[in-house]
Amino acid sequence: MRNKTFAVIGIVLALGLTLAAQQTPPDKSKRPSPPGTADCKFADGKTIHTDYSRPYMKGRQIYGGLVPYGKVWRTGANEATTFVTDTDVTINGTAVPKGSYTIFTVPAEAPGKWKLIVNKATGEWGVNKGEYTYADTELARTDMNATSALDAPVEQFTLSYVSKAPDTCTLRLDWEKTRAEVDVKEKK
Repeated sequence: MRNKTFAVIGIVLALGLTLAAQQTPPDKSKRPSPPGTADCKFADGKTIHTDYSRPYMKGRQIYGGLVPYGKVWRTGANEATTFVTDTDVTINGTAVPKGSYTIFTVPAEAPGKWKLIVNKATGEWGVNKGEYTYADTELARTDMNATSALDAPVEQFTLSYVSKAPDTCTLRLDWEKTRAEVDVKEKK
């Protein structure tokens, strides 16, 4: 009887540990493209917060290779990149109301011809098998300035916000020898 009791306790413990392990979220920092965040803070304390994943170059040709020209890119890796603002903003004159969005980009071979897509859908896993299927939920497409003239290659994709004025941040994407950027202005 005693052996049966220990056996039942052992089975219950094993099942409990298995269930607990299944419920523990994976450590995203261990991914080949770990998570990153970027924040813009305006003078009045309002913010934009972005979560994204940071793939590495690893000797690959990025733009025109891994990331094709003229196709929608998830702007990072893994889950699609978020854009969460607690204030109304404009991007190149396009109104973006406060809220949660996903951002995508369309890289172009010609300098200065990139597009930024602000999409109302959230929670996507990037671009589905290379196909962008979210056109019906787009809020806006706007131009980005892009240049392939960085002094040194950027090994790991980096998204950042650079304060330009009390009410303006520049959203900047750096990878390989390319920088694409656009100003985000708080709407007053």
